[in-house]
Amino acid sequence: MDYIERIKKLKNERKITNERLSELTGIPLGTLSKILAGISDSPKLVNIVAIADALGCTLDYIVSGVSENTNNYTLSNEEIELVESFRALDSHSRELAMLVVKKELERNEHSAPERSTVIIPRESVAKKISYMNAAGSLARRTIPVYAMPVSAGVGVYLDDTTAEEISIPDNEKTAACDFALRVSGNSMEPIYHSGDLVLVEDCDSVEVGELGIFVLDGDGFFKKFGGDRLISLNPEYADILIKNFTEAVCCGRVIGKLKKR
Repeated sequence: MDYIERIKKLKNERKITNERLSELTGIPLGTLSKILAGISDSPKLVNIVAIADALGCTLDYIVSGVSENTNNYTLSNEEIELVESFRALDSHSRELAMLVVKKELERNEHSAPERSTVIIPRESVAKKISYMNAAGSLARRTIPVYAMPVSAGVGVYLDDTTAEEISIPDNEKTAACDFALRVSGNSMEPIYHSGDLVLVEDCDSVEVGELGIFVLDGDGFFKKFGGDRLISLNPEYADILIKNFTEAVCCGRVIGKLKKR
């Protein structure tokens, strides 16, 4: 039995519907449905923690099936933030972060009479990560740019799997970027213009007020998330009500745009 089956088992035992679980956890119904259908390969830890709380069980039981009668083990908010921060790093930065953790553990083992668990704050890890390459120049990495533009106006159908590789600076601002899309239209002006390359973090949900890439009944949009609607930055465009569509999916969080050289 995997974690999805355990969640469904608890839902059935407690007679909780998906809609009710969405209300209890604050997880959008679309995101929750993707998690329970196994579509989301790597659901956010905070979402799994919220589901465990709503179902009245431990995180260990959801993840590994450990009996709730054993000693409970839960993650603090600081630990959850650390895990989420680590998952946002690329492979190079993860290796550096692990080196920092190992060094700090070794230092604490020698300086403290008893072994203790060391939590490295997010800021401390960031300060110790160098974004310089071996030659001393600013590091760069490649990300895919999908050929089909995302609409900043009326919907554009997103069904193009071809992509080209581009090089971007590898720094704290771009660390979370997984891919890029080209903007088409003017509804996100004056900040984003047609032709701009927006940097996107691959995720299945965004917070209210954040910018994201959304697919509504097959049409792709670059908009600000308003909870029950998608909002344009250009006041000439009306809000798009999500309830008017059969299927609404979040494909990522826009973290900025690539500066033109």
